[in-house]
Amino acid sequence: MRNNMAKYLDPKADLTFKKVFGEHPDLLRSFLNALLPFKNGEQIETIEYLPPELVPDNPLRKNSIVDVHCTDNFKRQFIVEMQTVWSNEFQQRVLFNASKAYVKQLGEGNDYELLKPVFSLNLVNDVFEKDIDDWYHYYRIVHEKYSDKVINGLQLLFVELPKFKPQTFSDKKMMVLWLRFLTEINEKTDAPAPELKEDAFIKKALGLVEHSAYSDKELAAYEKFWDIIRTENTLISSSEKKGARNKALEIAQNLKQMGISVADIAKATGLSEEEIIKL
Repeated sequence: MRNNMAKYLDPKADLTFKKVFGEHPDLLRSFLNALLPFKNGEQIETIEYLPPELVPDNPLRKNSIVDVHCTDNFKRQFIVEMQTVWSNEFQQRVLFNASKAYVKQLGEGNDYELLKPVFSLNLVNDVFEKDIDDWYHYYRIVHEKYSDKVINGLQLLFVELPKFKPQTFSDKKMMVLWLRFLTEINEKTDAPAPELKEDAFIKKALGLVEHSAYSDKELAAYEKFWDIIRTENTLISSSEKKGARNKALEIAQNLKQMGISVADIAKATGLSEEEIIKL
């Protein structure tokens, strides 16, 4: 066994997320009822897990699978995914998976009226909507002019975890508790906040991410997961920096051709005067 282990593992990791929500339907039901925009009488009562499916290769997560796929007592389907690193193609992959689940409900010759809604809930440990403060993003097919006119079918939800800040919502208590579980618990946690232990579901989830519940092999896989995530973040950051620099050089060259002074171009682009002179 390894020494000096933290008491808890991060629930956002592939291994821990699937253990909490992919093996315990009571926790998944509580989580979905808390996070999804259900009206009175629409809450999930029972859950049945469906087998995950391989999705098309993507540059970051080859042979990626949907983390959790289930159906409920109303025959609605739910796809839940934890995305640690944001990429531009992720939203399209989410739409593809949800659409595929929607279409596969029908066999040949079945009635379209039998189709049930598909909800795709995506927890993102990254900020992708940098120009707005909201962290909860709900997409559905709505009439452009009359927002009360809705085509039921696909409902896509994205939660930007880094933006979430605990607040007191009397009608959204479980949403806040579940998001605090995802954002506050990690290897540095000495003791969870008392209010997290007061709820039976969250307390059970905490027990499932205690490091003592995992074998050495599982802990090694957990560490490997975070190594991959760190590598992905580095590659994305390097790519973004290279793209920004190329754009700055392009702008500087255009400004130089317009006769703008080297000093002013340097101020506008952040490039050094030496770099601009060489263009």
